[in-house]
Amino acid sequence: MSDIYHQGNRDLQNHFDSKKLADRVNELIVHEEITEQERDFITSRDMFFISTVDELGRPTVSYKGGDVGFVRVLDEKTIAFAGYDGNGMFLTAGNIVLNHEVGLLFIDMEQPQRLRLHGTATVSIDDPLLAEYIDAHYIIRITVRNLFLNCPRYIHRYKKLEQSEYIPKKGCIAPTPDWKKLDVVQDVLPKNN
Repeated sequence: MSDIYHQGNRDLQNHFDSKKLADRVNELIVHEEITEQERDFITSRDMFFISTVDELGRPTVSYKGGDVGFVRVLDEKTIAFAGYDGNGMFLTAGNIVLNHEVGLLFIDMEQPQRLRLHGTATVSIDDPLLAEYIDAHYIIRITVRNLFLNCPRYIHRYKKLEQSEYIPKKGCIAPTPDWKKLDVVQDVLPKNN
């Protein structure tokens, strides 16, 4: 059985009489390697959410988006994605540098489905995959600890209207976001902006 539960989970499972159910769910769906179905789902996503924790245990969660396939499944234990230009805070990548534990949530809101992935991550500014991404600043690689398809019943149905015009594309220069045009940040923007 996987290490997905800790004492806090167990205390609540005992209180709500769901320990046997939780163990069965763990037994049936939680596993340590990416299946073909999961690979297809992950690589078909154009967004996901990632949670990280800083050195004091304070969490943050970030939305990551790109073209379909921007998350690569490198093998049955490893995924990778590029970090692009952002607001310079490096909350996700900075947390990963100090605490490698991450949780990812991939969601399809049009055909409700979701996948949870837990693992350990690294940030590399000289990863060979950088050459395969347009305008990438770094690569985050994640080694899977466990993953599972999760019940989609509470997923609200949404329809994608359009892709963000800011996603890097070959032969195109993305527009400058409005916040980078504000006078109050002009003197502190990195040179390459």
